[in-house]
Amino acid sequence: MSNKTQQIRIEEYDYPLPDERIAKFPLAKRDESKLLLYKDGQVSESVFKHIADYLPAGSLLVYNNTRVIQARLLFQKATGARIEVFCLEPAEPHDYALIFQQTERCSWICLVGNLKKWKDGLLTKKVTIQGEEVILSAEKKESHGDSHRIEFTWNNPKYTFADLLDAAGVLPIPPYLHRKTEKSDLVTYQTVYSKIKGSVAAPTAGLHFTPEVLADVDAHGIGREEVTLHVGAGTFKPVKSETIEGHEMHTEFISVRRSSIERIQKNLGKIIAVGTTSVRTLESLYYIGVKLASHPDATSEELVVNQWMPYEAENNRIPVAEALQHILDYLDRHQADKLVTATQIIIAPGYEFKVVRGIITNFHQPKSTLLLLISAFVKGNWRTIYDYALSHDFRFLSYGDSSLLL
Repeated sequence: MSNKTQQIRIEEYDYPLPDERIAKFPLAKRDESKLLLYKDGQVSESVFKHIADYLPAGSLLVYNNTRVIQARLLFQKATGARIEVFCLEPAEPHDYALIFQQTERCSWICLVGNLKKWKDGLLTKKVTIQGEEVILSAEKKESHGDSHRIEFTWNNPKYTFADLLDAAGVLPIPPYLHRKTEKSDLVTYQTVYSKIKGSVAAPTAGLHFTPEVLADVDAHGIGREEVTLHVGAGTFKPVKSETIEGHEMHTEFISVRRSSIERIQKNLGKIIAVGTTSVRTLESLYYIGVKLASHPDATSEELVVNQWMPYEAENNRIPVAEALQHILDYLDRHQADKLVTATQIIIAPGYEFKVVRGIITNFHQPKSTLLLLISAFVKGNWRTIYDYALSHDFRFLSYGDSSLLL
């Protein structure tokens, strides 16, 4: 299969981003960030704390409640070599909630820094939890490309793997900040509504919300609903191939409650996604419903949305409400209260949005899949938005300013 979207040349999605325009730290008050407004091709600006004034009446805001984990573990060998193990996704048990509850051993798919200094053998680290010393060990198992399965064991079953990460792990902040994680990041690099542990990067559009802004959203009669997508390190992976056909999207875990799907189905035409991660989750729901329409007995592995599925005509034939109904029926048959699967969806120009009618999002890196998503949503008019932001002193990337695209 080859289509126009696959032939998109990534160099057409480049723009000059001087280092001083990348926000290294967030503003002291999250909701004081600038807000770019884009509607019907027109650009203007405001301040994020007033966002409720600009949301269409009766909208339903859908945001990602994932929580960033302290995924980087630093070990030191007897030789003095420092090895960094970066936990990307659960291997055994292959479930986020379960792996954090393990009390003796678990294994993760990881990236390893300074790999050449760790041929084999155990790495060990002393971790102090509530005044007690726990010995955490890491052993390298099989490798898959750049990543490796690492088995962790520890000598005190009183503590879970979540306890160990909280005590010994380092919060991963984006590589382009070119600085070490600071204590302040533990607070500022989480959304105020984060609760489900699993991401290795924050869903940054949500970083601007404060309890006051959420209260204002409620006061305006705007609905709020949550989904979970655990953001993978692949979110920072630049497109290296000339055309996007050669770029492999990372697969990310998603979980959506049955009640949320019902509410989305009832509010079609009014859905505003907070962040590109919520967009990917919401749009993936349609294609999961399409799979279930022809394979009602599919397993959760078979429901994973692959990268190019949306670009095949036969996968776009059923109405959105019907696709969502197939998911609800599937959950009923399995007596399940939430849909748990994964998505590899790539949203790029040529994509037809099924669910999302507005996006709240930050300003993304040049030549990134996130910029492709924005371009798809604004019908190719992304340069107007980015030229405005660059010439009006907006701050860029994770800790930068925000936009509302309608």
